[in-house]
Amino acid sequence: MSTTPVTAVRPQQPAPIRVLAHLFSYIFHPLFIPAYVTAYLLFVDPYSFAGVNAKYKLFRLISVFFNTALIPGFAVFLMWRLKLIQSMQLRTQKERIIPYAAAMIFYFWAWYVFHNQKDNPQAFTDFLLGSFLGVCAAWFLNIINKVSMHAIGVGGLATFFLLQAFNQQDVTGVYFSIAILIAGIVCTARLIVSDHSQKEIYLGFVAGGLCQLLAVWLQ
Repeated sequence: MSTTPVTAVRPQQPAPIRVLAHLFSYIFHPLFIPAYVTAYLLFVDPYSFAGVNAKYKLFRLISVFFNTALIPGFAVFLMWRLKLIQSMQLRTQKERIIPYAAAMIFYFWAWYVFHNQKDNPQAFTDFLLGSFLGVCAAWFLNIINKVSMHAIGVGGLATFFLLQAFNQQDVTGVYFSIAILIAGIVCTARLIVSDHSQKEIYLGFVAGGLCQLLAVWLQ
């Protein structure tokens, strides 16, 4: 009698579903989450950057995008071209070690610079610190499991808006509901179009949330 373990095979989803899953995975790529939260604080939240002119707001958004998305993404592109990694999708645990280490440097630098600029609101620097801790958690957990970075990103996103809903008296509860919806869609999309298991998705989501809570506690 064979003792070979049986591996569960996921049912193949229809092409339109897979296209949408890829689309949401790209739109809510973890590198873009800090820029999205920054845009919310700059242009939607009525308190965080109150009284700041539009030029300053745009410059701040570009600065965050440059440090947390463009430079880390370009670093991964260079690693791929130099054949340090086989794919920009970072499909294996081994491929993720160097890109995660590089991202840790860029995210720490982003938090450090904005933290030392005293005109930035607490929620902004808290989220940047939580994002840095999220990358650190991804690097550490990668030793054990190929945890989903998308799940870490949306876990941090949902927790940020949960904290905003508790700390402010406006309609941030609505934004928390939207963040939970986005998190559910993105995590489902990763189950459809990636090789992540449910455990890796759940672990990433919880890790992202805990990192945001830890950032608030540390600051």
